[in-house]
Parts: sequence; C-alpha cells; structure tokens
Amino acid sequence: MSAFFTTICRSIFAARAVAVAALIAASAPRGGSSGATAGPGDWPQFRGPGARGVSEETGLPDEWSTDRNVAWKTAIPGRGWSCPIVWGDAIFLTTAVSSGQEEDAKKGLYFGGDRPSPSPHSHRWEVISLDANSGKVRWQAAVHEGKPDDSRHIKNSHASETPVTDGERIYALFGNLGVYALTLDGKPSWSKRLDARKTRNGWGTAASPALHKGRLYIVKDNEESSYLLALDAKTGNEVWRIDRDEKSNWATPYIWENGSRTEIVTAGSGRVRSYDLDGKLLWQLKGMSSITIPTPYAEHGLLYVSSGYVMDPQKPAYAIRPGASGDISLAKDATQGEFIAWCQPKGAPYNPSTLVYGPLLYVLLDRGLLSCYDAKTGAPLYQQKRLADTAQAFTASPWAYEGKIFCLSEDGDAFVVRAGPSFELLGKSSLGEMCMATPAISRGALYIRTLTSLYKIAKPKS
Repeated sequence: MSAFFTTICRSIFAARAVAVAALIAASAPRGGSSGATAGPGDWPQFRGPGARGVSEETGLPDEWSTDRNVAWKTAIPGRGWSCPIVWGDAIFLTTAVSSGQEEDAKKGLYFGGDRPSPSPHSHRWEVISLDANSGKVRWQAAVHEGKPDDSRHIKNSHASETPVTDGERIYALFGNLGVYALTLDGKPSWSKRLDARKTRNGWGTAASPALHKGRLYIVKDNEESSYLLALDAKTGNEVWRIDRDEKSNWATPYIWENGSRTEIVTAGSGRVRSYDLDGKLLWQLKGMSSITIPTPYAEHGLLYVSSGYVMDPQKPAYAIRPGASGDISLAKDATQGEFIAWCQPKGAPYNPSTLVYGPLLYVLLDRGLLSCYDAKTGAPLYQQKRLADTAQAFTASPWAYEGKIFCLSEDGDAFVVRAGPSFELLGKSSLGEMCMATPAISRGALYIRTLTSLYKIAKPKS
C-alpha cells in the first residue's frame, strides 16, 4: 500500500500473494527545490507520515455506510489497488483501464488465481487527481497505452503501487512498466521505462516507491534479476543501482531516519537488508517467511519488520534497534539479540502491515484475527481475537485515530476496536464493495477506495 499493497493474491494451501502495497501522493505546491514540507493533514505516502497509519486528528468519523457520513462518492475507471493520497486540497491515485472485459477480482483465500499469460487487451495507465472538497475530477493523465507485458493474479491490478509526492511532483510507479513524474496539475515532468520481469507465478507487482530528500527509491524484486534503484526526483536520472540476491517480494522500502543515520530498509524473504543513501549494505537479517509483503516502519526508537505467509510455520515480527552492522540474524530459537529488541516467531501477518499506536503493536491477520503486543518488549497482551465469523479476508493495513483501531476487510466492512491491552469490538461499518487499498486520513476525513469508487467519509459540518 506503501501499499501492496502496495499488494494481491493468496491461497490457503499453495497459492502465494501479491500485496496491494502502497505509498501515497498529493497536490497543491508549497515550494522548495528538494520537495515541499508536508503540512498538517497531508498524507503523502502509503499509510501517511512515517508509513505508520496513525493520525492525531480529532473529529474523524468512526462509523459510516453508503448513505451515512459520506461527503461524496466518485466513480474511478478501470482497476487499481493503489491507495489514495492527499496533499493540500487534492487527492491522487492511479488506475489501469482495459479496453476489453477483464476477469472479475475474487475475494478471499483460494486456489487457482494465477493467470500466467498477460491480458490480450490494450490498457491505458492513468494518474487521477480529485478535488478533496467536492470529489470532482480535476484531471486524468494517461501516461501509457498498450498491451501489458506482464501477467497478474486475478486479485491484483496493473496499478497496485501507490504514488508518492514531495509537493512539487507526483511519482507514479507501475512496476513492470515504468515510473512517471507529473506536476501537481498533471503535466508530464519525466518518465523512465522499466523492463518487465517475471514475478512468482505471474502474480504481478505491488511494491510502491519511497521518496527522501530529492531521491526516489524503487525495489524491483522478481524471478529474473532483482535490484534497488535510486533516481533523482527532479530529473529521473539514475543515481545508482545495486543488484539484490532476492526473488519476488512485494514489500515497499522504508526510509529509516534514526539517531545513528538514515537507512533504506528493504524487507525480503531471503533477507531484510538495510542500505545507506549511497546503496552500501549496512546490515542484514535472515529468518523471514517465504513471502514478504508488509511495509517496515519505525516508532519508539525501534524498526518494526514482519513477514507472515499463511502456510509457513515461521511468521516472524521483529523490533530492531538502530546502529546495527553486518549479519544480525538470530540464532535458532533465540528471540532477542544485540540489535534485535524482540521477535515474535509466529506473530506476523501476511498482507497487512502491523500497526503501532501508543505503547502497543497490533497485528491484523489475513483471516480476520487481531492480536496485540507491547511494542517495546513484544510481550503478548491478547492474541488472535476474531473480528467476526464472516470476516475471513483482509489485505488493507489497519489504521488508528482517537483511541480506536480500524480493520477493513475485502468485503468492505470496517471493524472498529478500542485501542488498549484488552480486546473490545466497538462496531462495524460497511460500504458493501470489495476493498483492498489502505485508506488515507486527511483534514477530518477518511478516503476509502473500493473496487469502483472513492469515498470521502466525514462527519457532517455543523
């Protein structure tokens, strides 16, 4: 999402998954040669500031339906699981519009979603800007048109990577097509084509780009030749590129600014790796599950990394201290190390990223189970509490505000849980349509993308 989604297939027994991972872009320029400073309420990347999915705003809605607390609803053409993003009074998202009839997306965990051959239909890849106040489309920019070079799982899309913004340009990545930079009024700034590479079982791509101080970072993990790429955000020129000993992953990279240095953290099934801003490897960690999707992030002076493919016995969630170097992998059966504050070997989710809110870490498992841990020690507080008997599939990452945790299912049902060490389900809101993108939170509103539409959810103005 980052988002992975961001991201989007999974199977209880043999299928693997593509996340709708994501990062998030926005509008309304505020100046500055290396990117404008995000203002209060801006949501410029997957899961917002710090990629954490937490808002400190008040007055946000905690219940809604298709006709309650809906400020507006706008139809979005095509299919895309990129997350909406907000800058100023503009919203941005991406989509891929097919010229023919595509197979319907199917919710849940199941066999048989692999589609090894690309679609035979021509597609139009678009970046769309909407007015946050009215929901009206400001502009639609078609960045490419043609037949896809890659296949995808039927739950994935050709627009699953969430764009990111610095307040000057929007950077939209379509993983097996290219990256496209546009001005905030939709004019092309630069573009860079990326060669299509085979992904595991032809599931497609979903890892979103990361942006930091004038550079755009792209992880392209695949079955042929994986790499980490740094581009100049102003020109699109390649700054550096390093090869990665990885196969397909769908995790968005994270820029970790800590007391020791700034690092580029990349989660992978082979290893978690951290690089400096020039692409030099700093440290690495073995011990992830066989598919890696969730996005890393930091809080309480710790880096949180997870990987939890549903069929693996090993589903680790780690909290990592800054300052590491070399191989920091844990010894067999160990749950702590010099630079690993704690590890829960079987605690991680598959598609959703984890959530730290206050002193606690929440884990939303794909099958609708919620767990809670002490974020600093990893001590379990409650584990695998079912949100509802009918809630069996979750891809969007959870988010939090005003003392509540929100978990959005693929059915479009949002379950509200009171934040704290005891499990308490407060309610459920439904939009009645498939949801896989993680919402954006901005200026008193929640922006939820469904299969066909974008909703602005907000309390009525008094």
